[in-house]
Amino acid sequence: MPERFYVGVDVGTSSVRAALVTVDGRLRCTAEEPITIWEPQPEHFVQSSTEIWHKCCAVVKRVTEGVQSEQVRGIGFDATCSLVVLDKSFQPLPVNQDGDAQKNIVMWMDHRAAEQATRITNSGHEVLRRVGGVMSQEMQPPKLLWLKENLKESCWDKAAHFFDLPDFLSWKATGLLTRSLCTLVCKWTYCPPDGWDATFWTSIGLEELLENNFSKIGSETSPPGSSLGKGLTMEAAADLGLNPGTAVGASLIDAHAGGLGVIGADVKGFSLPCEHRSISSRMAMICGTSTCHMAISETPRFVPGVWGPYLSAMVPGLWLNEGGQSATGRLIDHVVKGHAGFTQLEAQLQQSVPFTGGNIYSYLNSHLGQMTKSGSPVDLLTSSLHVWPDFHGNRSPLADPTLKGMVTGLSLSQTLDDLALLYLATIQALALGTLHILDAMKKAGHDISALFLCGGLSKNALFVQTHANATGLPVVLPDQTEAVLVGAAVLGACASHDYSTLQEAMEKMAKVGKVVQPERELQSFYERKYKVFVRLVSHQREYQALMEQR
Repeated sequence: MPERFYVGVDVGTSSVRAALVTVDGRLRCTAEEPITIWEPQPEHFVQSSTEIWHKCCAVVKRVTEGVQSEQVRGIGFDATCSLVVLDKSFQPLPVNQDGDAQKNIVMWMDHRAAEQATRITNSGHEVLRRVGGVMSQEMQPPKLLWLKENLKESCWDKAAHFFDLPDFLSWKATGLLTRSLCTLVCKWTYCPPDGWDATFWTSIGLEELLENNFSKIGSETSPPGSSLGKGLTMEAAADLGLNPGTAVGASLIDAHAGGLGVIGADVKGFSLPCEHRSISSRMAMICGTSTCHMAISETPRFVPGVWGPYLSAMVPGLWLNEGGQSATGRLIDHVVKGHAGFTQLEAQLQQSVPFTGGNIYSYLNSHLGQMTKSGSPVDLLTSSLHVWPDFHGNRSPLADPTLKGMVTGLSLSQTLDDLALLYLATIQALALGTLHILDAMKKAGHDISALFLCGGLSKNALFVQTHANATGLPVVLPDQTEAVLVGAAVLGACASHDYSTLQEAMEKMAKVGKVVQPERELQSFYERKYKVFVRLVSHQREYQALMEQR
């Protein structure tokens, strides 16, 4: 019997990737293509659905070279939770004043709808309970409202289909308008089994969306991984280089695919506190440009400032809470590359290529080690340097997009050592931000005993160890470094019916690669550091209140 494979496709912020994955979750090969991001004005980030689909087809064809198309049993798509706009003929519509119809995606990180999000929050509608009480500008309702109020003639009046990007890819593959519960529940306020709340859309001024049983935003739904229709259409199969009828799994948001790729792994033999407990004792962290913190439970848990509880949004039949940090990898890049010592870092990096492979962060990690006194932990270098990391607002647990970043403890020095210290303090701040989210979830009834990390930042040893140290929890890393792609492939495997359930596919295809334990001798240091951390935001809010006084 020929070997069976599944294809996972991941559309991230700046690239499209695909992987050919075996039945036991091993990556046979991967391919990647960049995608364009336009910023026509501040806080506006747009993309092209046409370009993204073309890049999806290119990477799938590359990873399936050399295998017979009948060996590919299923395909799954994940993507960022960006908003795609099409007209009644399924042609793209412009989402900015420049009128370029090819730029028809409002990206997840587009913050143009901040004022609309505030208005929706102030409405106090019941659906807001499921998003931590605050409507984020990164969700779809405020973006839709912005389009109606600012691009009524060129976009809103002509629009017939509003897709989350993962659902757009499912439609391109199958021709079906079925939406994934992952996207609708997490980003659109849909709530199974009741469905859409018409009073919410009417109360915020988007009553047009009620027409034809909510056809513009989705009348039919499916849980992640469920088989969509008859699989790939003739046209999509030709585009992708696969057979018509190849199973297509209902899609996921990219972060949730990462969750699938790690959280269900068999942990036997690793002496983890979660080994003999349900997966509700685990938190998945998908760490890239931003970070998502995902915890699941058998019963709904309402956590202030944290999205959810969402039923069947990641694992069918279980509730999901989703915390997050809007800028993590992006923040680290900003801090490092914007520092006056970056030029010196680049010069030093050229001389250390044989040791660091030319990677900025590998070099900085090594440099920090050289700065420590003999036997002293790197962590202690920042005893007098502290960062509040919300340079792009706070997603969780404060749910305050107006918050800004803070640094305390700076001097007049701008050397490479100072850059390295600020880099370390930023990573520590992100880890303490994770602890802040964990504390909020614990108060609501979650009992997390291990962190399961994936994504680009999980390849940074300092980032991983700092998260273990700051939270006091073991960090589990996947056997396959591209866990998001494995998670996408899990969708295809489930849709092919080679596995009976999504949970079974997760357990068989997700594997533990390494466990990083916290360094217990640093517990008191991080307890003190955390006290400073939470006081920073109190001071910032106090300063804001003073400046707003008349």
